Amino acid sequence: MDHIQISDMIREQMERLDKAQRHLFKQATKKAETERLYRIALAQEIFKLRSEGYPVALIADLSRGSTAEEKFERDLAESQFRATVEVIDTIKVNISALQSMLRIEE
Repeated sequence: MDHIQISDMIREQMERLDKAQRHLFKQATKKAETERLYRIALAQEIFKLRSEGYPVALIADLSRGSTAEEKFERDLAESQFRATVEVIDTIKVNISALQSMLRIEE
């Protein structure tokens, strides 16, 4: 590869990094929102079960079972957030490698 090709590849990776960072912000917002929704649903379910007179020992398990969908969405948002962070790290490594190649070419 020549100097121009490597420079173009670095530019492309920088554009990918910019997009990924914007996506990370969206993922962070989604992660926080799904956590909030899960906690609200869980608290409401615990309150409902208590008011219905269920034994305290069962409330935690029953309430978590009833809010499984919200927990799934929360866990999915967390995984997507982590995956986006890993993509950003990979892009950074690619940029670093290309920069090293560019230094060697010079």
